[in-house]
Amino acid sequence: MSSFMENVQPAVKKETKKVAVSTGIGVVLMWMVCGSLHMIIPEKVPFDYTVFLAGIGGGIIAVLNFFLMGLTVQKVASTQDEGMARNRMKSSYSQRMLLQMLWVIAAIAAPCFWAVAGVLPLLFPSIGIKIMGILNKNK
Repeated sequence: MSSFMENVQPAVKKETKKVAVSTGIGVVLMWMVCGSLHMIIPEKVPFDYTVFLAGIGGGIIAVLNFFLMGLTVQKVASTQDEGMARNRMKSSYSQRMLLQMLWVIAAIAAPCFWAVAGVLPLLFPSIGIKIMGILNKNK
């Protein structure tokens, strides 16, 4: 496993770490909101293991999706053939969307997950990237 990570460019590692942190923060905030909403409307918003499992699973899938995208961009950048690079990007996109769709189906179908808490973390990386962009714009 260490030899695999040695081939990953530092920029991919750095940005994936940022996305992982922002996604983790988003998941924790989601849990806090779920806990608060559960106190107000406990019949509609659960606050049990299903919320926590779904948040963890969704967060892992979200970060994995970003990491796989970074690896693809890294490979495409070293490819000389533009057509091959384009096909590799398209293939990667399709596979990553399939991964996310399979997760969404599992989060909805499996009783061990609360669907909302499983799907929301998939949005957190893009939200985190936008927030980091806004904060870094001022620097």
